[in-house]
Amino acid sequence: MPRPTNILVPTDFSEYSDRALRQALDIAKQYGAKIYILHVLPEEVYHVGELVDFTGDTLQTIEKNKLATAKENLKKQLDKFPVAKETEVVADVKKGLCYEAILEEAAQRSIDLIVIASLGQSGIAKYLIGSVARNVLKGAKCPVLLTK
Repeated sequence: MPRPTNILVPTDFSEYSDRALRQALDIAKQYGAKIYILHVLPEEVYHVGELVDFTGDTLQTIEKNKLATAKENLKKQLDKFPVAKETEVVADVKKGLCYEAILEEAAQRSIDLIVIASLGQSGIAKYLIGSVARNVLKGAKCPVLLTK
């Protein structure tokens, strides 16, 4: 594997994502790489709002709150790792289908390594939606490091 210069770390804020981020930070420090940490807000959340018939203003408020919460959670997650202050880190939140948003981010940012947890948050959603890590692994154009 060539030296990574741009590393993407998708996160769902789980302990598994913390492990992936720790691994990515170690790699980034060793090679002087840049880290892109990404959280994807699933579109399914917004479709529920359409079913309940919220007004446009209510949906915008919900979306703004979810975005603000996700950004705060990214900051908290990075604060767990002092080495993150020694590494160039770009944090972002996107909305969409998780694995598609991850693959799009990888293409847009010229990512040469994706470090992703093989497991994520538990619950029924993982059975209905499928494995994000598996779909990223299948669709990635660069090496993918799965962490436990």
